[in-house]
Amino acid sequence: MTHPTARLDHVVLWVADPVAAAAFYERALGLEPLRVAEFTAGEVSFPSVRVNEETILDLAPHTLAPRMPALPGSAGHPVNHICLSLPSDAFDALHARLAEHAVPMTDIGHDSFGARGRAPRNFYLRDPDGNVIEVRHYA
Repeated sequence: MTHPTARLDHVVLWVADPVAAAAFYERALGLEPLRVAEFTAGEVSFPSVRVNEETILDLAPHTLAPRMPALPGSAGHPVNHICLSLPSDAFDALHARLAEHAVPMTDIGHDSFGARGRAPRNFYLRDPDGNVIEVRHYA
């Protein structure tokens, strides 16, 4: 049984250059950068980008991995992919913007299953660090 009040808070992605990664997520996906100036000033360990009011992506530099031993062997462990769900019009606008900027993407897929059931369309891309991002919309 799922917990009705559980929410996804954040996902940590390993990146080579957190400032460049934040710029990519802002420019390519329209996500709001957080704590970039503080990271650049050495005040925080990593910046983040906001997905929505409840969820962020932390952009952790590879150099931080040895200091993040949450579980033995977990530091630097890769994530298969993250998925962003958008409204249909935002999906179309993002796909067009990425194509306009020649960002490599997969072809549009159909009927992929996710948290809200079947999504009629989706596609995948990679960020500059090789992290895979799926983008989808639901009917």
